[in-house]
Amino acid sequence: MSFHLLLASSSPYRAELLKRLRIPFSQASPDIDETPRSDETPSEYVLRLAQGKAWALRPEHPESWIIGSDQTCVVEGQPVGKAGTEAKALEQLKRVKGQKITFLTGLCLLSPDGSEFTLTEPFHVHFNDLPDEALQRYIRIEQPLDCAGSFKVEGLGITLFSALEGRDMNALIGLPMIGLCELMRQAGLEPLALAEA
Repeated sequence: MSFHLLLASSSPYRAELLKRLRIPFSQASPDIDETPRSDETPSEYVLRLAQGKAWALRPEHPESWIIGSDQTCVVEGQPVGKAGTEAKALEQLKRVKGQKITFLTGLCLLSPDGSEFTLTEPFHVHFNDLPDEALQRYIRIEQPLDCAGSFKVEGLGITLFSALEGRDMNALIGLPMIGLCELMRQAGLEPLALAEA
């Protein structure tokens, strides 16, 4: 049976990260309810969505290894998602300036036999205390409306920070690559062997 890897995401950012492993993969966009539940922590929330994305594609892709990933920004203990509008993006960035914020990324590797390999990757961002005018300029230029927390670390978002803290900056882009390699090895897959195949 041939090996097939499926990324349960339409995100071009996640796809660019996964390409680094040099393992052929395809992408599909899962349709799941991303509404937070009142009784779950941010860690439980991102892991549930990562698992939900992987399982949502299982019926159509029963022979695939499926990667599900989801991210949230945690502000004052509550998950913060994508802004969607410039006004909301400004509100999000004003709320976090001068603070240390935690980003959580849930990751699920689902095997063809239904085994799940999961983790939650934290990453901390220290924001500069920038004036509103600078934040508005950033939003106008970058248009980070589809990103949790309203910034793109791989772009001009780096101008918003005073420090980054964590083991894998890829987690901020939406796919913790170190963690993914760990999960693959737990599942009996060797990333380097798959890259060479």
